[in-house]
Amino acid sequence: MRIKRGTLPTALGLVLIAGALALSGYNLRSATQAETASVQAVAQLEQLRPEPKPRIDAASLVSIPDMELPDYVLCPEMEMPEKLLNGRAYIGTLEIPALALELPVISRWSYPAFQVSPCRYQGSAYTDDLILAAHNYPAHFGRIKELNVGDRLSFTDMDGNVFSYQVVAREILEPEDVEAMEAGGYALTLFTCTLGGQHRVTVRCDRAPAEV
Repeated sequence: MRIKRGTLPTALGLVLIAGALALSGYNLRSATQAETASVQAVAQLEQLRPEPKPRIDAASLVSIPDMELPDYVLCPEMEMPEKLLNGRAYIGTLEIPALALELPVISRWSYPAFQVSPCRYQGSAYTDDLILAAHNYPAHFGRIKELNVGDRLSFTDMDGNVFSYQVVAREILEPEDVEAMEAGGYALTLFTCTLGGQHRVTVRCDRAPAEV
């Protein structure tokens, strides 16, 4: 049977359109599920940890007796405490007021974990070298490119210690440029991939001074 001219290209076009629609639907469904999972995890983690403790900045350390200092100040190299929730270990929650986001943070990154919430890539809030990675879902790190220098963030660990940060720089890095991601001596780094995964949107933060 002879196929009419134009029939095959049309059929291929329809297949490609159907595939694109299916992929878009999958991504939208995954993003919605991730947002729901994050909201639920934040609420559950708040019940598992003590009330947030007052923020401590460098200036106030001088006036605090050693016996009242948090454990992480006396021993910065200590492991960050974790709480187990739905089979995953969490180290705290990240709040980004400029994006109206409050997100749970999983202790160790993995591709399945990225579907649930942001993850610790490496480092610690206690040693001022914490790096967090997340999927580019809008409800995770998909909008961190909108953050501006001076925007404030906070991270609360599972002992209730609160760490305040402010954005000092934004960068676009290559996926394989691991050294650049880990460099700079920033207290907090957030990163995610661009749509398509060609680059890494990276936000650098330093500890924020106490608010007056």
